Amino acid sequence: MDLRAKAFSEDGAVQRHYARWLRRGTRVGVAVLVCGFAAYLLGVAPHVPIEQLPAIWERPASEYLRHAALRPGWSWAALAHRTDMLVVAGVALLASCSIVSLAAAFYAFRENRERAFAIICVVQILVLVLAASGVL
Repeated sequence: MDLRAKAFSEDGAVQRHYARWLRRGTRVGVAVLVCGFAAYLLGVAPHVPIEQLPAIWERPASEYLRHAALRPGWSWAALAHRTDMLVVAGVALLASCSIVSLAAAFYAFRENRERAFAIICVVQILVLVLAASGVL
């Protein structure tokens, strides 16, 4: 059986494995996003008070960062305990769900001794992580 037929066989085990992890990740990401947003609307420990947002949103991103005392990149992560930054964390979780799913697919491909597909998963993970880190 060739690689393509083996990896994408009718039972779809790898696809289900990938989808299961993607579903879990998106559920957690959406839950964090909704809870953070609800808490932010209620005024629970925001980094930037909601009353200041309309004035800040009219300005360029660099001015928002300066006003919020943030640096470009991942500086918000240190403030994830603040509700407005918790919303950003939810978005980041949603954006990174595919990394965890690809890792799960990598292990499934490795167990099936499908080296080419396992290597593709590793390369995709590297590209996503490097892009998120700002290297790419």
